[in-house]
Amino acid sequence: MNSSKFLRFNDSETITSVYIRFIEPDPTNYDTFFNGNAVVDFFKGLGRMFYIVNPSETTYNDPQAVPQFFKNAWPYFLLFMLIENIILWIENKPIYRLNDSLTSFSHGLIQHSGKLVFRSAESYAYFYLYQNFRIINLPWNNPVTWYLAAIGVDFCYYWVHRACHEVHILWAQHQVHHSSEEFNLAVGLRQSIFQGWCGFLFYLPLAFVIPPAHFVTHQQFNLLYQFWIHSKTITTLGPLEYVFNTPQHHRVHHGSNIYCLDKNYGGVLIIWDRLFGTFASEKKDEEIIYGLVFNQPSFNPLHLQTFYTEYVIQRFNAMTTLKEKFAALFYGPSWQPGKPRLGLEEDKVKVTKREKYDVQLPLWCNVYLFIHFCLVVYGYQQLATLHLNLNPLTVLSFVIYIIASLTTIGMLFDDRPYACVFELLRCMLLVTAIQRVNFSKIDDNLLTSIEVFFLISAIFWFLQSIKVLQVLKIKTK
Repeated sequence: MNSSKFLRFNDSETITSVYIRFIEPDPTNYDTFFNGNAVVDFFKGLGRMFYIVNPSETTYNDPQAVPQFFKNAWPYFLLFMLIENIILWIENKPIYRLNDSLTSFSHGLIQHSGKLVFRSAESYAYFYLYQNFRIINLPWNNPVTWYLAAIGVDFCYYWVHRACHEVHILWAQHQVHHSSEEFNLAVGLRQSIFQGWCGFLFYLPLAFVIPPAHFVTHQQFNLLYQFWIHSKTITTLGPLEYVFNTPQHHRVHHGSNIYCLDKNYGGVLIIWDRLFGTFASEKKDEEIIYGLVFNQPSFNPLHLQTFYTEYVIQRFNAMTTLKEKFAALFYGPSWQPGKPRLGLEEDKVKVTKREKYDVQLPLWCNVYLFIHFCLVVYGYQQLATLHLNLNPLTVLSFVIYIIASLTTIGMLFDDRPYACVFELLRCMLLVTAIQRVNFSKIDDNLLTSIEVFFLISAIFWFLQSIKVLQVLKIKTK
């Protein structure tokens, strides 16, 4: 096969290098991508949020040259959320709740922390298939290849998303995204740590045709587009609603109302739902109820990540025959023995308007939790920058600490018993780590400030845990 003009992998070591280095591409790649004009760069980044990009500027021969568009979109995520809150405030509607929003951010942070451990290993199969079994060499620098990749990735995403709703064990992971009782842009970041592993098989058919660099490029654009459609501030986009997935369509997808269940799976295009019979329009006379059909009242991200998997295991163990055990894993969430694969419509629970789970904390406690959450984000950023130079066990240890920190913050938001004890242990663990581990990449003054802050926090929670100091007055709605 003549591949002098196309991307080619010569051995498994090269493949490994590609999917590991894709995590942290060489920063010099951006020098050729951007033209140095800050205003132009800003609007290019803004356009990527809506899949408005120039194919000639986003076509790559080598996967290592593909910028991390999603990772670098965080300023736009924050900007969009700020704008959404301003619009809600102007319209005299409830703005973001701190507890729910930080829980959504925590899930996003957990997902990306998992990527530091997995190192995009789920992409290995795609690269391997393309290297060894591709059936055609599409020219990497032809616009037709770019558009085929865009349509192919979106088509496969439809089936990934549909499977995550119709296959019980996949729903156990995807339900994380639907666990919020709110519907706002922050919810777009709420994902399972294993979400990438749930869907990679559905993209593999593309590997026989689409070059890997195009695949990783459009997979990012596809996900970026899906961020802004998590909003109630945009009512309708007129004729665009017939072709594209929009906030109106996606509100239906996130609803627990019976007419909303298992509808509107599309990523960028809604035409797949119209073609395959899964489309539903928003009903103006029926308020959409967000969250799971059977809600889990918690702000603890670890609990929300794992509770449904535990339930699937329980259902599996409760079945008596091998066929039923298989069905408990791979049939729909509503399946019952003797019923169709996706269950019967009459067996589905009719969700009506319900009171949202909320826990009111004192202002100082919300400020404390917000500051510590920001410090966790800072710690993640440092780890993401350095993780390729650390051994996997060290990376895993820090990822576990990040997840434990987010879990403790969630427990405090929930006012769970012994949450203050876990927070005390978390603070002391970091103080000990600062004293015993070499953090040479972090400024000494900043490190000392963090150590003092965590030490003071630990002393406070020690007094709280032994009932010497009582200041928490919490009311649950």
